[in-house]
Amino acid sequence: MFEEELKFMRKLSKRQFAQQVLNFLMIVSSALIVWKAMALYTNSESPIVVVLSGSMEPAFYRGDLLFLGMPDEPVKIGDICVFKIPGRDVPIVHRVIKVHDEKETDKQFILTKGDNNQVDDRGLYNPGQLWIHKEHIIGKVKGFLPYIGIITILMNDYPQMKYVLIGVLGLYVLFSRE
Repeated sequence: MFEEELKFMRKLSKRQFAQQVLNFLMIVSSALIVWKAMALYTNSESPIVVVLSGSMEPAFYRGDLLFLGMPDEPVKIGDICVFKIPGRDVPIVHRVIKVHDEKETDKQFILTKGDNNQVDDRGLYNPGQLWIHKEHIIGKVKGFLPYIGIITILMNDYPQMKYVLIGVLGLYVLFSRE
């Protein structure tokens, strides 16, 4: 099978090979455009995230794919938010359990907690930080697909899988005869 594909590749002219490469680049750029359009539509820097831990069970399980939006209304108790702590790369998905509005500065002080955790998130915040603020929140959960994100978790746990998947997709595009 692979030998047939190699023979096919050798028969390609430079123009046909360039066309196959361009097809691959079109697929990659289309995915990027869709991602950016979703970010604009949802008003969130990250319109889709994957649940990485079991801290939100039974609401969400590890591997669930979450769809986010960033509405203009203030955060309220019960909202499930995705937030990033300054200095940390991985966002956290937890429920808002307390909100304190400061009228003078028009600032919201927000406390979160994972549904499956015994204590609030103050231990996850930076040292000395007791609250997060609206600028830490990258989106509120608007919907989800169960277990679809497990592929992302597997690729993070086994980085070689990323390269294998990209390689297989690249070879598929190059070897496709359309």
